[in-house]
Amino acid sequence: MSNVDFVKEVYSNFATGNVEAVLAAFDPQIEWRECAGMPFVDDDGIYTGPQEVVENVFMHIPAYIEGFGIEPLEIFGAGDKVVMVGYYVGKNIASGNAFKANATHVWTITDGKLSHFFQAVDSATINQ
Repeated sequence: MSNVDFVKEVYSNFATGNVEAVLAAFDPQIEWRECAGMPFVDDDGIYTGPQEVVENVFMHIPAYIEGFGIEPLEIFGAGDKVVMVGYYVGKNIASGNAFKANATHVWTITDGKLSHFFQAVDSATINQ
C-alpha cells in the first residue's frame, strides 16, 4: 500500500468512527502539532504519543464542536510526506455558528506508521 493510500485509509477510519484503527496507525512516539488557535488548545499544541493525542485532542473536540468532520479535497504525497488539503466542518457549541474552515495536514510516515502530524487550519472561522 502506498503512503497516500495508507493516509486515505486513516481518514476513512476517522470518518466512520473507527478510532481504534486510527490509533493503530500512529507510531508509539507520534509527534502531533495541533494548531494553537483551536478552541481546546491552551498550551503549545504539541503532543507525543497516541494517548496524549486522545487526551488533549480527540476527547476535547465534542465539548467544543458539534458534528465535527473532515472533508478532504486532495490527498497527495512524495516520499515519506503525505498532505491533506480540505475542510473542517461542524458547529461551534459556544457560539452556535456552523463552520466550514480550511484545513491542511502534513503527515510523515516512518516504518509504516504515522510518526509526525502538522496541522494548519483557519481556526478563526471555527472560533466565530
